[in-house]
Amino acid sequence: MSKIFVTRKISESGIELLKKEGFDVEVSDFDGVLPHELLIEKIKGADAILSLLTDKIDGEVMDASGGQLKIIANYAVGYDNLNLEDAKKRNIILTNTPEVLSETVAEHTFALLLAIAHRIVESDQYFRDGKYTGWAPLLLLGQDVSHKTLGVVGLGRIGSLVAKHAHKGFEMKVLYYDIKRNEDFEKEFNAQFRENVEDILKESDFVSLHVPLLPSTKHLMNEERLKMMKKSAYLINTSRGPVIDENALVKALKEGWIRGAALDVYENEPKSALGLTDLPNAILTPHTASATEETRSQMSILAAKNIIAVLGGKPPITPIK
Repeated sequence: MSKIFVTRKISESGIELLKKEGFDVEVSDFDGVLPHELLIEKIKGADAILSLLTDKIDGEVMDASGGQLKIIANYAVGYDNLNLEDAKKRNIILTNTPEVLSETVAEHTFALLLAIAHRIVESDQYFRDGKYTGWAPLLLLGQDVSHKTLGVVGLGRIGSLVAKHAHKGFEMKVLYYDIKRNEDFEKEFNAQFRENVEDILKESDFVSLHVPLLPSTKHLMNEERLKMMKKSAYLINTSRGPVIDENALVKALKEGWIRGAALDVYENEPKSALGLTDLPNAILTPHTASATEETRSQMSILAAKNIIAVLGGKPPITPIK
């Protein structure tokens, strides 16, 4: 009987699929991210690991299975927690969960955009604190979103959907930067391509980041680039935390280089840069952009189906290439 180790409690839908196949499924009962030593202990004899983005899996962890490990199914789109070279050397298949969460993350991104522009969180807190004494013409003035310019950095699945919401829902002008130009997208959404990130920053009222974490994208938004943005602009990030130099962002928000920022991911999760949580012009959600019942269930099912396929001698459904 094949052994599957799931590194953290997830939606039962995928777990049930694995159990129906007759696999021996163990789900971690540890409260939080498994320490490295415990992770190594738990995967002894495992044929598959269903891992999370918070699990750092390298050759040492892979070898702990005793040569049994055939697949690591990551419960995420991103996979910077996995050592691809170590897996390749050991002929271990890696998979992720793309597409099933794109719409949800795009919705969350746009929710952050609207909330920061209309000062929703500030307004909610103002009311709860008992400060509201009646309507006032200059109370908590925000910014319109309709007809403004959205700059999308990274036109993948999620970035494309955010741009779609912007253009079709709010008649926003869409600019985008990506390593590949997409002329079909430009025609459909009346979008304009920019050859570098700097032009996006200089022209946009809202900048939304949708890039993977690579050496080339770490601190993509540094002090120099933050200063390129309009003083009236907002920055939204639902991609990877380290693409923003968080200390520089705190400085930018305090000193008014930009008007506001809305983040779902952080440079050193679960911590944030000193002072970030004190800023009223920042909205911060705890890496919950894909956190809907439907999406987390679909992620669980897709990860399970990848494991079932590979252990059944078939190709994975969504391999990491």
